[in-house]
Amino acid sequence: MRRRILAAATFACIVAGAHADDFFRDARVDGEVRLYRFDRNYDNPTSKDQFSNSLAGLLTVHSGQVNGFSAVVTGFSAHSFGTQSHDKGRIDASLMGPDNVIDGFTQAYVEYANRWVVVRAGDQYLDTPWMGRSDSRVIPASYQGATLDFKPAKGWDIYAIRTLRWKSRTSDGYNDDNVYYPSTYHGDSMYGNNGSLPSSARSQDGTTALGSAYAGHGLKAQAWYYDFEHFGRMGYIDGMYTIDTGTLLKPFIGAQFVRETTGSDNVIVDTHTKITGVAGQRVDASAWGVDAGVGVGKAKFDVSYNKLDSDRNAVGAGAIISPYTNTYATDPLYTTSMLRGLVEQGPGHAWKARAQYSLLHDDLQLIASYAHYDTVLRGTSHDVYVDIVWKLDKLLKGLQLRNRWEHTVGGRNNLNPGNMPWTNNRLMLSYRF
Repeated sequence: MRRRILAAATFACIVAGAHADDFFRDARVDGEVRLYRFDRNYDNPTSKDQFSNSLAGLLTVHSGQVNGFSAVVTGFSAHSFGTQSHDKGRIDASLMGPDNVIDGFTQAYVEYANRWVVVRAGDQYLDTPWMGRSDSRVIPASYQGATLDFKPAKGWDIYAIRTLRWKSRTSDGYNDDNVYYPSTYHGDSMYGNNGSLPSSARSQDGTTALGSAYAGHGLKAQAWYYDFEHFGRMGYIDGMYTIDTGTLLKPFIGAQFVRETTGSDNVIVDTHTKITGVAGQRVDASAWGVDAGVGVGKAKFDVSYNKLDSDRNAVGAGAIISPYTNTYATDPLYTTSMLRGLVEQGPGHAWKARAQYSLLHDDLQLIASYAHYDTVLRGTSHDVYVDIVWKLDKLLKGLQLRNRWEHTVGGRNNLNPGNMPWTNNRLMLSYRF
């Protein structure tokens, strides 16, 4: 990792030529400190309640830009300060793993940018629908590869992405795996993942993605193609249109579509791995969804629906294979809750009602939702969610307090431990500087 960072800085200096002094003189530093407390409380008497605490820091150094070239490095360190339980079964390892310290680098890349194009090479964050930061823990996920963002017109972006490896939210380095591999695959420390594959499974060879996004005149739309090598090939489209009524009322409507097929030499198929309890002859998933609602001043209300078709001969009876979001619950489906959605539960349908209100000059935001799932393999369940976000800029600019709470009930085939309800609470204090 240190060699890559040095190489990135050296390369940027070389291409900058005689103006290399600007590369360092115009550098800037920013970052974030995060103090999180996670709790999992189970109604099942044989399940141990879990908790975890973490204080983490992310520090990013941005070089100056010379002839369009620059470099970025982000280091991180997360500590529990000895508060992890001695009983491993009582640790919420999804927060920062089971150990007391993790540290490393999440970004180390060189960038070239002008008004038409941005090119990055190295370790970096991604923000695409099915490959992103999954940033609900102390450390975001990141990817090793190259990205190109071409901007042919205002509001229109065309993307090309090639990744070789990734770093999960609890890993201290990059690896040739994804969430379907065991936690310690090839020396990784990936926790809070699906982990269905055997340790003998061949490694993933990376992902290629092509996409286009447009935002303007009330419309937001995007289309993506992903080749998750040896896992599946996915096409994804979504769009949202907001109607300008000239009043406080702002109606909006959106739709999304997902289609995924096997691809070549599929690891899940070849290893007969069960996803949501079912192995299959191929990856074959089809899903669609709609979302409609209205904004009224500081409030917003919407109702959404998703349908994932079933196929008894497919992996997971038609499950979506999502190598970077499964069990993270960070996929773009409208009805996904904080804990899970149809990606985790498999084929079926779901609906979700959501309300949001901002007050105190938008410093305080209240969000509540109810999601109902009716699935082929995991039965019927529902989740109640409350999210409170309090921006404390008046006390200290960049300071924010947030609490996310979700209670899940129902399901079968051990969707919830012992098929009984449980509650997840996430208290998060953060400071951006």
